[in-house]
Amino acid sequence: MTTRILLSTTSYQDTPGSHHDLLDSQGWEIVRERGPLSEERMLELAGGFDGFLCGDDAITAAVIDKSLPRLKWISKYGIGLDKIDKAYATKKGIPIGFTPGVNHTTVAEHTFGLMLGLTKKIFEAYAHTINGDWKRPTGNEIMGKRLGVIGMGRIGKEVLIRAGAFDMQCSAYDLYWDGEFAKDHDVRRHDTVDGLLRACDIVSLNCSLDDSTRGLIDAGAIASMKDGAVLINCARGEIVDTQAIVDALNSGKLGGYGADVLDVEPPPADHPLFSTPNTAITTHIGSRTYESVVRQATKATRNLINFVNGEPPVAQANEVRPVSSTGS
Repeated sequence: MTTRILLSTTSYQDTPGSHHDLLDSQGWEIVRERGPLSEERMLELAGGFDGFLCGDDAITAAVIDKSLPRLKWISKYGIGLDKIDKAYATKKGIPIGFTPGVNHTTVAEHTFGLMLGLTKKIFEAYAHTINGDWKRPTGNEIMGKRLGVIGMGRIGKEVLIRAGAFDMQCSAYDLYWDGEFAKDHDVRRHDTVDGLLRACDIVSLNCSLDDSTRGLIDAGAIASMKDGAVLINCARGEIVDTQAIVDALNSGKLGGYGADVLDVEPPPADHPLFSTPNTAITTHIGSRTYESVVRQATKATRNLINFVNGEPPVAQANEVRPVSSTGS
């Protein structure tokens, strides 16, 4: 029986590159969908695939159950696993491949794009210009400002490296502290999120989403921030309490919010953050560059090829021995 794969990541599909040739060379039957797919849609599709090559689709316990016994592998395009019930997949013996180390440069660059756009009033000035106005808002330099990074993983480190080039003062919070990196890049350590929020002019969220970070930036956290501080979120929309962000922007407590992610994607047309001041929302494109997509897509495809051949993937997110398509 021909190996049948559900491909749902739109970045993979929409971006030209060698990953398409690699996928086509396998002789698999590929079914293409436009993700991220809801649980409802995944349940409609589940049951007829040997593997998922997925983005941020809802792969819940119910989806996994409906997909069995045929489903053997999940290959995640990207690094965020919060939409996959990893514990249940592991329980059912389904290995999960993912692609760490492919998009940290791209996301760090996007973080600075949002940061500069807000602090230098670039987004605001552009809005005036296209509306036929010639208004000249006054912004701020980021040089000398204290930047706080929550999550000093690959992406957080790249943000801190670039902050040094802008002559910013750097702080970070992470449970797993890399002292050597911090020393090399003059990064001040904060033992608590609250301490970092109190100290920083600009805060960048670069942590993963899990039970400890869901709703991390709520009304209480925002109250501890400096008046007029800027918050950048290129991590996950659920890390912040959306209503708390809206309230803080409307009151002026937050001086700006730049995000590449939202709590609901795609969002409704009346999402509350679309009508708040000093806000810039991009459409989850932080890692969507021609360079990064090819790296991610190639690694995700290689993971799946290895799974099908009964070999270890390039990177695996759970402890399950891969099996070949013949069940060996």
